[in-house]
Amino acid sequence: MENLKIIGSDEWCAFETLGIPAIKARVDSGAKTSSIHASNILVFQKNGVDWVRFEVDPIQDDSSILIKCEAKLLRTKFVKSSMGYSEERLMIRTLLKLGDDTFRVRLTLASRDTMNYRMLLGREALNGRYLINPAKHCLLGRFSPDEVLCKYDKTTL
Repeated sequence: MENLKIIGSDEWCAFETLGIPAIKARVDSGAKTSSIHASNILVFQKNGVDWVRFEVDPIQDDSSILIKCEAKLLRTKFVKSSMGYSEERLMIRTLLKLGDDTFRVRLTLASRDTMNYRMLLGREALNGRYLINPAKHCLLGRFSPDEVLCKYDKTTL
């Protein structure tokens, strides 16, 4: 346990392979799987394999930034939502950058429009890597709103 890093109740993440340089995640050890806000989800075939195309508007309350993503579909999974409803979600596997660490995570694609965070970082991603200090925020790095917007070069979107 002494080699585990301490993180706060929310942290800035990046998914470089998906083209998402900054997204704030709510750290939730009560959730097994991590989840990212996704819309316009479409499953398609690529070389005989199921893939999923989706869009992410990564900044809460700013729909001007919309990232189009594609990833290989890992599987579908039934997930109990925070409201207690069971729903089927698509799952992908991708690289997550959290502070100086980069590792693979499984993500379910879900509408998080009514949530305060565009991403939920679950215990599968945290296990064996981090301890959570729920009284702290963004221990692995903070960004001002302008710094976040600078990470998204709007000329390339």
